[in-house]
Amino acid sequence: MNIGAASKASGVSQRMIRHYEKIGLIPAPLRRDSGYRDYADADVHRLRFIANARDLGFPIEEIRDLLGLWSNNQRASAEVKALAIARAEELGRKAEALQMLRHTLLELAERCHGDDRPDCPIIERMSGEAAAAPKR
Repeated sequence: MNIGAASKASGVSQRMIRHYEKIGLIPAPLRRDSGYRDYADADVHRLRFIANARDLGFPIEEIRDLLGLWSNNQRASAEVKALAIARAEELGRKAEALQMLRHTLLELAERCHGDDRPDCPIIERMSGEAAAAPKR
């Protein structure tokens, strides 16, 4: 199948398919006499695997490891589980950091009068100035 059909079947954009091919996540497909790429069902299956791993938050290098484990019938599921737990922990750390950012923004917004005055703790924080205490 051509790249358009592979894209549609896998849910991966043509641009990303080319990228994954370039970085070696998928093997270079055979070429037709016309020079067009010719993807097999196995390529589409591999693209879906990559897309699902990306959706779960795995970075490219870990996806490379997962692809190796996926293709290894002798793999220990403990290796896969360890990668999943490590990714979940990293996502938890990122979620906590995002919650702290959200809290800070809401706190700054609460302190901002939101009126015609130019003083604003949000702008002060972003400019590196000490955020002024709320005026009463």
